[in-house]
Amino acid sequence: MDAVFELLVLLAAIYAVTVAIYFILGFGISWMNDRNPERRIQKTRRGEIRKAAEIRQSMASILVTCVSVAIGLFAQYKGWTMTAWDFSWWTAVPLFILCMILFDAWFYFAHRLLHTKFFYKYHALHHRSVAPTAWSNDSIGLVDTAMSQGYYAVVLFVVPFPPVIVLAHRLFDQINGTFGHAGFEYFASKTARYPSPMLCTTYHDQHHAQFRYNYANFFSFWDRIMGTISPVYDSKVEALEATLPPLSLKVPPRAPVSPSHGDTA
Repeated sequence: MDAVFELLVLLAAIYAVTVAIYFILGFGISWMNDRNPERRIQKTRRGEIRKAAEIRQSMASILVTCVSVAIGLFAQYKGWTMTAWDFSWWTAVPLFILCMILFDAWFYFAHRLLHTKFFYKYHALHHRSVAPTAWSNDSIGLVDTAMSQGYYAVVLFVVPFPPVIVLAHRLFDQINGTFGHAGFEYFASKTARYPSPMLCTTYHDQHHAQFRYNYANFFSFWDRIMGTISPVYDSKVEALEATLPPLSLKVPPRAPVSPSHGDTA
């Protein structure tokens, strides 16, 4: 019983922190979006109408993600996994990058699997957000979440990452995913298009709008190798570099709202 209690305490702590980060990022990015309407990627869609439904679903899916993280860390704490490598500032960056690379491979192939005929029923809920917003990142079905986030429960049995690397990666993935679903572009640059493997918000936004491209999470590597990158992604980013207005922190004059297409509450 002591072990169960310890696991539940760990899970509760991870869940509380993750939910807090979800709302901090959601409100913070929404605040920024309100001040930069010209940066909206899908001009004629308003995914914000699904905010309440997405928040409700996110509370459940975040729990599944946190269960995965808690299982991995608890198993390592109990000595059931490989002994963690010693953490040092000399190894932190390469270990963090390795964790990102492995997660990106896991996520890409799990995501591809979720788009097959048999598994798409578990992923369809997430694609109700045709125009995603900062609230959409965790609005995912529970089976879908377990498949895409199960990495954390498994990886420590294979690679002995220090706990701080796993937690730092989970934090970064939450931030990256929220910006990736933000619906507004802030990161279009040469570093987000070929030959760079890095991405910007447009990458995942195109996945929601077009459904059959851009399955990866952190890098474009797997999509480029497997031929699943949007054929207009690089040109779109290059065009955005030239046309996006300067970042603003002031609320613009109120403008008429265009009709919503594709997203339903």
